[in-house]
Amino acid sequence: MKTKLQVGDKAPDITLNDHHGSPVRLADRIGERVLVVYFYPKDHSPGCTMEACAFRDSYERFQEAGADVIGISSGSGESQASFARRNRLPYTLLSDRGDVAHKAFGVGKVLGIFRDRVTFVIDRQGTIRYVFASQINIEGHISEALKIVRDLMSEPS
Repeated sequence: MKTKLQVGDKAPDITLNDHHGSPVRLADRIGERVLVVYFYPKDHSPGCTMEACAFRDSYERFQEAGADVIGISSGSGESQASFARRNRLPYTLLSDRGDVAHKAFGVGKVLGIFRDRVTFVIDRQGTIRYVFASQINIEGHISEALKIVRDLMSEPS
């Protein structure tokens, strides 16, 4: 699977509503912290629940390393709010009902049916520094992103 955006590209400036219904502009979140933006196929599905909970369980390590985590799916805000509550997710979920973020990042579908599972690490200047795509290697999304975040935060500003 190849995304439209690759390492070295600038992250798109998109605005989506979070799971509380408030607008979040990605460009406003870039700056002091590295962003880990992961696209997941569907709220409440087994694989996505595993992935969301893996990010939850590693959230403190991401925070300590200097990163914010954002999950994006095409689910509704209501579905995401329920998903976040049920799984005690401490990070932001963004609802991409119009596929604005999916198109901007170039995140497509597997076999034209299932949403791709892709994680982007965006540095403090808004440049994509890492892309990891795997439908089944959930741990890889977390471990590889955390390694990149630590590497980025050790670089001089």
